[in-house]
Amino acid sequence: MASGVRDSYAQRAAEYTELLGSMTAMHPSDVQLVTSWAASVDGPLLDAGCGPGHWTAHLAGQGIDARGVDQVPAFIDHARAAYPSVTFTLGSMDALVDPDETYGGVLAWYSVIHHHPSSIGRALAEFARVLRPGGQLLVGFFLGTDVEPFDHAVVTAYRWPADLLAHELTAAGFAVTETHTRTVAYERPRPHGAILAHLRSAG
Repeated sequence: MASGVRDSYAQRAAEYTELLGSMTAMHPSDVQLVTSWAASVDGPLLDAGCGPGHWTAHLAGQGIDARGVDQVPAFIDHARAAYPSVTFTLGSMDALVDPDETYGGVLAWYSVIHHHPSSIGRALAEFARVLRPGGQLLVGFFLGTDVEPFDHAVVTAYRWPADLLAHELTAAGFAVTETHTRTVAYERPRPHGAILAHLRSAG
C-alpha cells in the first residue's frame, strides 16, 4: 500500500480510533459473519490491516489465535496498549514478514479498499503465500457496480463489483466459496460486500 495511505491514516489515527476502533461501532451482521468464519479457521489467524486492533482482540477473546499487522505506527501503539495479551506487528500487508504457510486464515476486513486496482494483486499474493494449503480468506469491501474510486473519509478508496473482486482472488490462487452483500435504501452506510475463499491446493 502506498505511503500516502499510511501517512493519511497516521494523521487521523486518534479520530479514527475514537469513531471506529471498537466492536460497538461494528455492524451486528459483520460481527456475526466474521466471528463465525474465524471459528472455522484451522490454525493461527492474521488480521491484515488490523487498524486499532479491535477485531483482532475480539477474535482472540473468542479463543482464536489471532494476530494483527498494520503499517500505521499509531494504530499498533494503541492496539498493544489496549490489548496487551494480543500480538500486533508493525508492517505492510504487501510485504509480510511471516514465513510461507504460517496461517490458517487471513482476515482482510476493509484493509484492501485503498489499493489501486492495478496493485491489489500484490496483497492477495501475500495472503496466499502466508496461508497454509486450504487456508481461508475473508475480505470485506465497499460494493459498487464498477471498479471506481471515491472520496473516503481518510483517503481515496475503491468500490468493487463482487464478481470482479472474486476474479482477482481466483487469479491469486483462491477458490471463492461465499459472497455476501448488504445494501440500504439511503446513502449511508455505503453498500458492503464480503467474500469468503480458501487457498487452492497446488496441482
